[in-house]
Amino acid sequence: MKTRLFTAVVGDILDTLGYMHQFVSPAIKPLDVNTVVAGRAMPVLESDVYETKSTSGKTAIGEKPFGIMFEALDALKENDVYITTGSSLRYALWGGLMSTRAMHLKAAGAVLDGYARDSAEILELKFPTFCHGTYAQDQGPRGKVIDFGDTY
Repeated sequence: MKTRLFTAVVGDILDTLGYMHQFVSPAIKPLDVNTVVAGRAMPVLESDVYETKSTSGKTAIGEKPFGIMFEALDALKENDVYITTGSSLRYALWGGLMSTRAMHLKAAGAVLDGYARDSAEILELKFPTFCHGTYAQDQGPRGKVIDFGDTY
């Protein structure tokens, strides 16, 4: 399928079927321009975090700093595409370690409505990653995965 179809044709077919809003933002581009991804969507909802201390006195990063991101990542199945949205552009949503884990789980790729980090590592791994660009700032104290897995 990846070698015979291309984005514009898939979009035209979806339009014909009545699915008129099925494209991601044109700001989302592959890290490697020769990359193609196809698979089952595994939606992930990210949210910004602005607190610096909780009521327990610990910093936000010390209390499950990534929300349920590890659970979302571990829920990937073969040929799944990790698709995330919901956050601002203050930090990266994906990186090299996540790519390594996703590859181990045989995921097809990642599509981020935000940035990726560790781009050299991701490119070396040849893991299909689509994003707004690269930004090294970690999501840890800035954002958390709050839901995943259902079609929204």
